[in-house]
Amino acid sequence: MVTRDEGIVRAAPQSVYEIVRDVLGWPARLRHYRFVRFQHTDGQGGGVVEMAANRPFGPLNWPTWWLSDMQVDDRRRAIRFRHIGGITTGMEVEWTFGPHPDGTEVRLLHVWNGPRWPLIGSFAASAVIGPVFIHGIASRTLAGLSAAAEGARR
Repeated sequence: MVTRDEGIVRAAPQSVYEIVRDVLGWPARLRHYRFVRFQHTDGQGGGVVEMAANRPFGPLNWPTWWLSDMQVDDRRRAIRFRHIGGITTGMEVEWTFGPHPDGTEVRLLHVWNGPRWPLIGSFAASAVIGPVFIHGIASRTLAGLSAAAEGARR
């Protein structure tokens, strides 16, 4: 299962990168995030981070939770998460930020083989979990953090 969310943010790449890198600030910027907390940090902006978000379905919210090993690469302006707990264990996530004439091109990539459920794991990942939950949360996260970066620019 592969999901891609991308967009152009009207702010400098470093500004966008810093807002996304500040995962502890996500719940204040993103209504669908319930909490983000580090279980431990690596001293370079990463570490083991626990996250919880809601996937809205009209007036109802479906709560989700996962645990990730977060790594930041300030030189490349890249942020990677490897899910190590929750239903999405094994998922690889990467945020990248590149210059664009209008500001910053942001790419958010999720790659996963699916849950280890016999017979239906890969189908569940590619037909439901990826397009409905992963993309549903990631697209809201990208839009919200993009708006925060554009608002900070003013």
